[in-house]
Amino acid sequence: MHIAPYDNQNSPIVDVDDSTVPLNYFNIVKLEAGQAFDYQVPGYETCIVPATGTVDIEVEGFAAADIGGRGEDVWDGEPEGVYVPSGAKATMIAKDSCEVFVAGAKYDEVLEPFAVRADELDLVQYGSDDTKTHRKIKHILGQKQHDKVGRLLVSELFTVGAGGWSGFPSHKHDTDRLPLETRHDETYNFRFRPNHGSGVQMLQREDGKPGDAYHIVDGSTICLDNGYHPCCVLPGYEMYYFTILGGLSQRSLVQYFQPSHAYQIETIPGIKDMIAKFK
Repeated sequence: MHIAPYDNQNSPIVDVDDSTVPLNYFNIVKLEAGQAFDYQVPGYETCIVPATGTVDIEVEGFAAADIGGRGEDVWDGEPEGVYVPSGAKATMIAKDSCEVFVAGAKYDEVLEPFAVRADELDLVQYGSDDTKTHRKIKHILGQKQHDKVGRLLVSELFTVGAGGWSGFPSHKHDTDRLPLETRHDETYNFRFRPNHGSGVQMLQREDGKPGDAYHIVDGSTICLDNGYHPCCVLPGYEMYYFTILGGLSQRSLVQYFQPSHAYQIETIPGIKDMIAKFK
């Protein structure tokens, strides 16, 4: 499902028990310097990640100062975040004009809050210009935080260079059938540089049958419940997407690659290391 950009007025874009991605939660909060925003999401663990700007964050006695720090856009520095336990009250206070992503996954157990600073990210770069699959991933809640998080995976994905594909070879993760695949709902929010760029999100429900395609623009949100889902950006533009994964029964993601294209795993440099990082 494609949700076109709109002024959500700090209300969830993907709320609890969403009909398409019930395991996910997503909000975009925009604040000016000195403004504060509180939230609680019962039954969902969340992660606060400034897209731009800097915030101070308090989570029921835990405090993290100066989270974020990026300037004009998501290419302007490294991400940082704060993990918020399920149902906990979180308060963010803007140090300057900021746009903040709040990612969530359904999870009942209450864990401990913590901050992820820029030097604690898990960074992966793979693919190649020749295969049109060159991209960089910055895991905010990734493998390094595995033992401190319930079901939530949070990452930022960047195409490297201008134009190209992401999420290829096509894969899905809509059914719990270990060891082949896990059920993980997924939500994206896209940005482009320059911001008048755009791309295409494909969604093919069954191998060998025609699927759907959505025209994605700067600020588009995509919710993925099932099917194979590669995406691409127009030549001459760079693409970024904020990625939320919520697992049904476990945190580690097991992707099932589309049989028609799975052999291309062997042609893309570094992709096996990328697959292993979604833990």
